Amino acid sequence: MQYTSERIKRALAGNLRGLASHQRMMPPNRKLRAARDDEKRLKPSSVLLLLFSENEELIICLIKRPVTMKYHAGQVAFPGGRIEPGETAMETALRETHEEIGIKPEKIEILGALSELFVDVSGFLIRPFVGWLKEKPRFSINEAEVEKIILFPLLKYRDALEETELETVSGVLRVPCFRFEGEIIWGATAMILSEFFDAMEDHLD
Repeated sequence: MQYTSERIKRALAGNLRGLASHQRMMPPNRKLRAARDDEKRLKPSSVLLLLFSENEELIICLIKRPVTMKYHAGQVAFPGGRIEPGETAMETALRETHEEIGIKPEKIEILGALSELFVDVSGFLIRPFVGWLKEKPRFSINEAEVEKIILFPLLKYRDALEETELETVSGVLRVPCFRFEGEIIWGATAMILSEFFDAMEDHLD
């Protein structure tokens, strides 16, 4: 099956499952919604789920954060970051993708967005966008923000849910995750992927 940008765009325009999708991959003892007392620590941000098709597989460009990062150090993530004054959330996602992995905004077709996600442990309020590349890109890594790029075959792993124990800022937690090439994809990244999988469910089978 050919996974086209138009097919994904139609899927994203449908009903998104939001909290129900996020909850399936949520670490224990975390909040799904920001409360009133969280407002002062909220960090509005956005990320980009950057896709391309290769050999009839849908590939997403994930990154691994260096252990030197202030937030979510050493974790697998999407390109993205905090929204700067005067920027829209989409502009932030495109700018950060260019800065972190070298893909120019004009090469990316934005297909839609997923539901906003509150990350309780760090206060990030994330708006995920979905972008499409016509072909596999040439990457240029910003080593200050990216340790490596992970080309994750989405459809092959959409049902490969596991659990593992991790040492986190909250202590040792048993978390739902995906494993790929020695990396553990969990937390906000896995929660956002979960909603993308659900959005595609009726359109890519």
